[in-house]
Amino acid sequence: MTLHDARPVSKEGQSWPNSADPRAFRPPLGATPPPVTTQRSDWAGVAFGLALASFGAFQQFKLPPVLPLLLEAYGYDRALAGGLMSIYAAAGLLLSLAFGRWIMRAGVGRPLILALVAMTAGNLLGLLAPQSGAVMLAARGLEGLAFAVLAIAGPVLANRHVTEQRRGIVIGLTAAWIPLGQIAAGALAPLLVPRFGWQSLWLVALAATAAMALCLALRYRAEARATPVAEAAGGGSDGFRGRRISLAVAGAIFLFWSGQYFAAMTWMPQYLFEAQGQSLAQAQLGSLLPVVVLLAFNLITGYWLGRGVSLAGLLIVALASQAALWLLLPFLDTAGLGLGLAALVAYGIGAGISPTCLFAMPNRLVGAGPAQARAFGIIMTGRNVGVLLGPVVLAEAFKLTGSWNTAAPIFGGATAVALLLAILLAGRLRREPR
Repeated sequence: MTLHDARPVSKEGQSWPNSADPRAFRPPLGATPPPVTTQRSDWAGVAFGLALASFGAFQQFKLPPVLPLLLEAYGYDRALAGGLMSIYAAAGLLLSLAFGRWIMRAGVGRPLILALVAMTAGNLLGLLAPQSGAVMLAARGLEGLAFAVLAIAGPVLANRHVTEQRRGIVIGLTAAWIPLGQIAAGALAPLLVPRFGWQSLWLVALAATAAMALCLALRYRAEARATPVAEAAGGGSDGFRGRRISLAVAGAIFLFWSGQYFAAMTWMPQYLFEAQGQSLAQAQLGSLLPVVVLLAFNLITGYWLGRGVSLAGLLIVALASQAALWLLLPFLDTAGLGLGLAALVAYGIGAGISPTCLFAMPNRLVGAGPAQARAFGIIMTGRNVGVLLGPVVLAEAFKLTGSWNTAAPIFGGATAVALLLAILLAGRLRREPR
């Protein structure tokens, strides 16, 4: 056997390619060993990471389907109602960077324990005093703290447990955690809320929290103290510092994109119920159409990226189509049901491609090593600013004008800014080594 034939295995079960027998091989003092990569995908670990993130999205999106009921029962101000969604982003904005550094240093175990405790407390507090807008806002804030952990830990776990050959699939699945949680909340609402009231979704959320705690307990030894080990080239601290500007630009794109998306998804059931005269169940189900399309294109985009399609090119095309759609929307408002449904499908296609490309940025820029947690922290900070501002801005615009038509120019402008930033990022990516 020659030197290059030997592929010894480390104590973690990972190979050091092109090295000699580990009993004889000793790297020079102070030398950095070659990067280690997983030999095969651990799909149970991938599923656990995706389940955690989707669980967080379900918690956030359990509000919009019952928002009309809460407004009617407790008389919340519309700005406060938008804040019940945006408070998730406020918590993430304050905590995402810190949680990213914590997960990078200590692994996911303790942060996840904190998240599950905070999620339980938030759900219980919301059930105990929903008549108080301040208490409900505090309850959603606790849930948002938990979400800030889940939004980083889930994708990091999913990427850590997959080989490079399967990473495109997982990138698509990673982007799908938001629509998966959203679809779960939107699909359960018509089944449970008419019979058991809005509280039924909060009870389901508590049961899901207990299920996540059980899964964590079963996997704790494998996950708790481990940090990502599959380090791609450029994924160390030096590579992270060199790519911080590109990550910040990607975070800014996520800010403007998520602002229009989350505002639209927060208020769409209310719009369909109030302005279009649909029943609550029809409004809940109707708002899911673009989300189902979005989910499909999360997966399709992941496949495309895995096949080598340009990440920046896909992002630019998706943002351009969404900006054009928003600017054309006032002319489609009276064009009939068929064209309206086609517009929702077209919006869902762009909304599926854009976040998949943005969630792929940490892997593209820093690889799957420990620095990925900090990279996701930057990306999620930008997203959280958008989620914070979007629903509240639309609520205030509606209060000033009394018309839902004000949404199209606001959303079109935000998406156009995201498009310009994506063109800037494309130029930076051409200069960045993979």
